This record gives sequence, structure tokens and C-alpha cells, in this order.
Amino acid sequence: MKISIRRSRRAAIAVALGSVLALTATACGDDGGGAGGDKGAEGSGKGKVLFWDNNGGVRTDIWKEIIADFEKANPDIDVEYVGIASTEYQSKVDTAIQGGGLPDVGGVGAAMIAAISAQNALDPLDDRLAKSSLNGKLNEDMVKSLKAAGGGDGTLYSIPTSANNGVLYYRTDLFEKAGLEAPTTWDTFYEAADKLTNAGKNEFGYTIRGGAGSIAQALDAMYGQSGITSFWDASGEKTTVNDPKNVAALEKYTALFKKTTPAADLNNDFTKMVAQWDSGTIGMLNHNLGSYQDHVKAFGTDKFRGIPQPIGPSGKRVQVSNPVDGLGLFKTSKNKEAAWKFIEFATSHAENSKFNESAGQVPANNDAAKDAWVQKAEPTKLAAEALSDDSTTIVQLPYYLPDWGTISKSDNEPNFQKVLLGKMSEKDFLDTLAEQLNTAQAEWNEQKG
Repeated sequence: MKISIRRSRRAAIAVALGSVLALTATACGDDGGGAGGDKGAEGSGKGKVLFWDNNGGVRTDIWKEIIADFEKANPDIDVEYVGIASTEYQSKVDTAIQGGGLPDVGGVGAAMIAAISAQNALDPLDDRLAKSSLNGKLNEDMVKSLKAAGGGDGTLYSIPTSANNGVLYYRTDLFEKAGLEAPTTWDTFYEAADKLTNAGKNEFGYTIRGGAGSIAQALDAMYGQSGITSFWDASGEKTTVNDPKNVAALEKYTALFKKTTPAADLNNDFTKMVAQWDSGTIGMLNHNLGSYQDHVKAFGTDKFRGIPQPIGPSGKRVQVSNPVDGLGLFKTSKNKEAAWKFIEFATSHAENSKFNESAGQVPANNDAAKDAWVQKAEPTKLAAEALSDDSTTIVQLPYYLPDWGTISKSDNEPNFQKVLLGKMSEKDFLDTLAEQLNTAQAEWNEQKG
């Protein structure tokens, strides 16, 4: 089976590389144009700007508020909003790169920059930022994160809007009733998952993510328990995902499925998982800062808490990186001046603060990060403290690999479901994932020379 996986993977990579090379050749033949040879234009700075939201439905309302603010301040610019579900966004962008119809501005987070920039579809933003009122106003670590994810050439292809962080939400009312301590360690986490479960009453200790987006959450649980602090070994060529310590950690984590979790978790993406937690009697939920406001609406602020990921046996906290989100300017835009005005406005102090207060995330604008609401939103405050705490180590996921999105989603999300169902062992799952990652890393290193 491994041989067939390897061959199909190499064939897929060959096709992907061929597409990128063809696009690059086309661009070079058109004086450095964008995707499909279209380098766009600055435009008049007025008129229409098409904006694609990469988290449509979840962030639609707040983006419409920001757009209304922008249009009031810029009456000669009209922003057309298109909300696209996060699970569909990458494929829609890829289709538009090949067939036309890209927006002027779109959500471009760290997890997708490499795949989009490899197709020459994004405008470099370093010069625009240097001349902007935003220069020096954005969180430098977030800027560096987006540069690192952009393909290794140090170019900035997206202006950061926010940073997310993994959060363990737990129902304080249920914990108090059961006489349980806060799940600040992995031992107390597993104890609570067991003690809060009464399947006959539809009460469960935890909800596990089995649908879209499951891989990053599983990796977070793995590295958090194993204490391994790097995604690659010392050579930088082999991944640590299938280290025996990670295999053992994943085995313990997946054993929760249907034992202390609902069976519906098998197909739950984050929206279904969050909705299930908010409407039921489930003790704990792993998500990120983005769902904080949903929980406030469901419970108020006195029946739950959101804390950083549990501490491991060593007394240290290890967690995988959560991608920085941002706004990119597509190279095919015919109205780049107006599109850049919108990006500047959306990431200004007031608007970036408004966006992140709604999203419950850490603002990219330094002035926005000092606003009072950040201190009042406990998960955001604790996340910011954890990220700057010497006791926390971040395992950086390889967002720079053009194939990362494919490997971590379409290639392996179905396999993770097989693991939950007992149809594939945790070791085989991680060995398969490791083989694909090592191949992608080798090809990346070869391209870099």
C-alpha cells in the first residue's frame, strides 16, 4: 500500500510542479505579469473593489461593518463583498487562478500563501507597506510569520489582520459540579474527559474534530503530549510527526472517540463542533480564539473558560503554530490603488480592533492590541501571555511548503477518519503523513538549491 501511495503522491506533485512552471513561464514571457500573464493595473484609485472573505458566514457581519465604514470614508470606492466558507476558499482561488475571475483583495492566511504565491498570483506588498501609514504599526512577529510562509524568498504577500491561538475551552459549571480541577495538564484533561461522560444522558467529556481541519488539531494534541519541540529533525529533512512518542500520543488522543466524545464528531468541522458544544452538555472543546464570541453568546462568561493548551509531563507547554491571517492583493487586479486603500483601512487601529474584538483574536495592529477589550477577553489575554511565555514552545508547521494544504487536508483528513473508526492504525497514518511531508520537503530543498 505504501508503494501505491508513494507513486500517486509523486505523480500529483509532478502535475502541480508542471502547472507552476507553466504559469511562471507565461509570466516571464509577459514582462513579469501575474497569473495567466495578467499583471493588472493601478487604476484610478476609485470605482469598484471585489473582496473575497476567506471565512465567509463566520466573519460576514463584521466585514460588512468594516466595508460600510470604508465606503463612508471613501465615497468614490465601492467594495463588493463575497463570503466564501473557509473549507472551500483555497479551491475557489485555485480555480480562479487557472480560469480567471480573481478578486482585487482576498483573505490570504499563512497556511495558503505558499500555494497561491507559487502560481504568481499575489502582488508583493513590501514597498506598499513601507510607504504606508501602517509602516511600523503592525506586529513584527506576525509580519515575519507571513513572510516565512510566503515561499522562502522573504517577500510579504499578505498584510496581517490577526493571530489565532489554540484554546482549550471548558465548562466551568460542569467541572465544579463534578469536583474537577481545571484541565491545565494533560493528565487532568483525560481525567475530566472520562468523568464528565455519561453517554446514556448524552453527556460527554470532550468533542474531537474528525471532519475538515482535523489534522492541525490532532498534531497539536500529539506534540503537546510528546513534548517534541520541532517539526523536523536536526537534518531538516525528516519530519518528527511519526516519532514513536507522537504515535503513542495520538493513540491516547484518538482513543477518546466514541468513548468520551459524541459519534457525530467523525464528520464535524469547526462550525458543527462549536455549535454542538454551545448547544449541549460537553465538558471540553479544542478550537481557537475565533469561536470565543460564539461561546459568550451561548453561555455568557460565567459558565466557561478558554485557557491555553495543557502543560505536558515536563512542565512545559508545547503547541503547534496557528496561522496568522491577512489580506492579499491579487496581481490581476485592475484597481490596485483602491484595493490597497481598503487593505490599509481594514488593518488600521480602529477597524482592526473592531474586527478582532468580534473574532476574539489577537490584533495585528499594535495600537489595537492595547485596547481595553483585549484585557477583558480572558482567552485572548491568556493566549497573548502564553505566546510570550518562556515556558511555551511553538512547533512551526511547514506552511511554506506549496503542498502543505493538500497534504494536511485532502490527502490525510480521510485517513484520520479511518483512524477514528479503527480501520487504520495511528502508526500507519503518521508514517504515511511523514512520507508525504519528507517528499515535499526534499523537493522544496531541491528547488531552493
